[in-house]
Amino acid sequence: MRRIVGVLLFFLIVDYLVLPQIAGARKSLSLLASVNVAFIVAGLALEVASIIAYGMLPQAVLPRESRPRLFTTIRIELSTLSVSHLVPGGSAAASALGFRLLGQQGVSGSDTGFALAIQGIGSAVVLNTLLWLALVVSIPTHGFNPLYGTAAAAGAVVIGGFSLSVLALTRGEARAARSMRFVARHAPFLDEDKVDGLIHRLAARLTMLLADRRLLLSAVGWAAANWLLDAASLEVFVWAFGHRPGVVGLLVSYGLANVLAAIPITPGGLGIVEAVLTSTLVGFGTARGSAILGVISYRLVSFWLPIPVGGVAYLSLRARLAARERGEELARLANEAALAADRPVEWAERHGIRLPRSPQQGPPGAGTDAAEA
Repeated sequence: MRRIVGVLLFFLIVDYLVLPQIAGARKSLSLLASVNVAFIVAGLALEVASIIAYGMLPQAVLPRESRPRLFTTIRIELSTLSVSHLVPGGSAAASALGFRLLGQQGVSGSDTGFALAIQGIGSAVVLNTLLWLALVVSIPTHGFNPLYGTAAAAGAVVIGGFSLSVLALTRGEARAARSMRFVARHAPFLDEDKVDGLIHRLAARLTMLLADRRLLLSAVGWAAANWLLDAASLEVFVWAFGHRPGVVGLLVSYGLANVLAAIPITPGGLGIVEAVLTSTLVGFGTARGSAILGVISYRLVSFWLPIPVGGVAYLSLRARLAARERGEELARLANEAALAADRPVEWAERHGIRLPRSPQQGPPGAGTDAAEA
């Protein structure tokens, strides 16, 4: 039933929100003849830089001794991004995949959980903060829209929940651990001792993060860079079709679209993001044709392109893991074979060939006894 309802809602959104926007683009196809190819390339480069910044966020908070290489982390991010674009509410599935892939790279469970939590929740807090700042500037000059209230309320929930979690882990660690032990005691498949240890390790990592101002600023900076580079990519794609949107209108449109995309109706907000971006950009004065074609181009790069690229990245990670496992198995077999192998003199004597022994080798059989010892 959930799948049926999800499919129906998806087609409802496509029918009533996406198709009218695409139909309007037909009148603006003449803009394709004058598109600025250099801006298209720049928009693609900004999107790549946004993904790299998103990969730098877990790099910043993971311990140096267990931190994977940046190229490996980016491939993990592309794999999880691909999954999040394939299923509604894909953030949960993407987090599970990211947890497993980081674990396969030798990162401990508590470090992985902490990094993914900071990456997901921290990015959401930064996005809502950027949206609030843009709204503060926009409302006096452009008026109020009912969507602003919805987005502001969603942001308040996200930031409030994050703040309460931080307080619970840093100021009430013992109380939080007791509460989670109680939940784990009455929940199937949970070990209360392991949950208790995980809470204390997360609290210790969070306290260390808050105490290290440089590390905290680095994490916030990479999260902000991810969103701002992605928003800049959208601006450049719209600009490629002849109209440069204002910074405030762009940030409000971008923030609204991404906050509403978190509602798990369609994968990655498919249909919702396109509709909200196009209508809001037009409301802020962007030419309709430029807005439609710019948003479509932006979504081709930011939503559709990471799906096959993430699939290739996942296969490369699996191939590397399989090669490493085969190498470890071959090394183990070679070590066992070396330990079990006869020395040349012993092999010759076992096959009836008597060779002269040096005084250091001792009597026949001494080498075998030593090897067995």
